[in-house]
Amino acid sequence: MSSDPQPRRRLSREDRQQQLLDVAWRLVHEEGSEALTLGRLAELAGVTKPVVYDHFGTRSGLLAALYQSFDMRQTALMDAALAACEPTFESIAAVIASSYVDCVLTQGREIPGVIAALASSPELEQIKREYEAVFMAKCRALLAPFSDSGEVGVAGLRAMIGAAQALSHAAANAEITAEQAQRELFESIKAMVARS
Repeated sequence: MSSDPQPRRRLSREDRQQQLLDVAWRLVHEEGSEALTLGRLAELAGVTKPVVYDHFGTRSGLLAALYQSFDMRQTALMDAALAACEPTFESIAAVIASSYVDCVLTQGREIPGVIAALASSPELEQIKREYEAVFMAKCRALLAPFSDSGEVGVAGLRAMIGAAQALSHAAANAEITAEQAQRELFESIKAMVARS
């Protein structure tokens, strides 16, 4: 008795996009961000190129979508931790530090490659800066009440983001532990607020 193959279930647009993003993250993990092309993504995802082009348009659109998915995970992780922490400076600073590092470690070594690729064009760099601005505004609102001046300056927030990226990437590459990255970022946040 022959069995007929099961008909392929058509994914919703949202499910297909998520599938493509999952395959793209795996591709970046296994082959690096340079290997990430729409054609290669279509091949690995088992779809036609027009499907991938319909979702992302260009490689830049795909990179932007990857960064957006990373940012959404980072925001959700931080919001959940903030909702569960005490409203003290130490608790809030620890949540910011641990959430940032944990999110990068959850994503793995892929995110540094995606961030580097985002810097490859002014359009992508602008997208990255927009997401950073939202993160900085959130951190400013959380931390400003604990500074003597009631303010946290842009220079300090930029230094915090630079430290967060460098420390998280070092932890993702096993140069330092996650705990060391979180502790150092926590200390950087403390120093930034103390100077404000």
